[in-house]
Amino acid sequence: MGKNLPRGFRVLFGLLSGLLGGGLLLGASLTGAALYFNAPPAEGGGGPSPPRRPVEGVTGGAPAAPLFEVREGESAYAVGRRLEQAGLIKSRYFWNILSRFKKDYLKAGTYRLKIPASQMEIRAALVEGKQVLTRVTIPEGATLKKAAAYVEEAGICGAEEFLAAAADKDIIQSYRVPNATMEGYLYPETYFFPAPFPAGRVVRTMADTFFDRLAEIDGRSLTMSPEELNRIIILASIVEREYRVPDEAAVMAGVFYNRMRIRMGLESCATVEYIITEIQGKPHPHRLFNADIEIRHPYNTYVYPGLPPGPISLPGATALNAAFHPADTDYLFFRLVDEAAGRHYFSKTLDAHIRAGALFVKGRS
Repeated sequence: MGKNLPRGFRVLFGLLSGLLGGGLLLGASLTGAALYFNAPPAEGGGGPSPPRRPVEGVTGGAPAAPLFEVREGESAYAVGRRLEQAGLIKSRYFWNILSRFKKDYLKAGTYRLKIPASQMEIRAALVEGKQVLTRVTIPEGATLKKAAAYVEEAGICGAEEFLAAAADKDIIQSYRVPNATMEGYLYPETYFFPAPFPAGRVVRTMADTFFDRLAEIDGRSLTMSPEELNRIIILASIVEREYRVPDEAAVMAGVFYNRMRIRMGLESCATVEYIITEIQGKPHPHRLFNADIEIRHPYNTYVYPGLPPGPISLPGATALNAAFHPADTDYLFFRLVDEAAGRHYFSKTLDAHIRAGALFVKGRS
């Protein structure tokens, strides 16, 4: 066993063996050394705990309850080194001995440690794997800015950091997204993150979830070119902001595809609202006026035919499925006719569309 011990311990044990002559005295001395090094830094030797210095992966909480991150693929020895640097254990050498003789593995994650704690207690916590996680729900149809507000409110990361990560070129290129941000490519879902957590890893987790769900919805997404997939994601983001009742989502997608097929404008109110709220930074309008739908901006589908330059929301499963599998109809128009139920009237001609609008207004009066 002696050859496998760290050099510092071999020297220590060699000196003890020479001085004490082996036998029971040596055993007792080694036990005492183990108890000493296993004890929290403020215990077993008198004196205060060594001052903590900033150590990567050690954040948050009071000194008695720091957050400690075990990184994916990190060795037990590297964990021990950071624990020692942070003043949470006395010696990484004793930590290495524990790791060599205990074959259970540390689990990656973020943990709130209860300090003071012995090395064996800390190791047991990291092996058990009970992480500190914060819940955050990103609703379907949220935009990047709204998602940023949700994660900041949950204390996971700052909104500005989240938006910067969502616009990071390395992240965007790694997912082959042909846009300036990850708008539309982060899946709206309930997540559990450590708090705090790096913004880049939050964005990547949401992007990984998005592409996993996308593959489940339609396997063709795995082989599409980035540009082809992007067109479907843009349409899904519009459908997400337009539909109210799930069984109408595919019909709406079919209407938009029919309009594009004949080079008719999409005329989606949701794209105008996106300009007003996300680009101009104004409050969400209660209704749109002629001046709104005449805004000269590439995202305005009343002014410019075809799809806008990028997604306008984070689409969920219903909208994504609708964009991949649109209803096969001749409809070119739809109009909300039941506000309470969220139902729309679909029609093939402009005349029928106008008549439906007149009946809706009459019914309300």
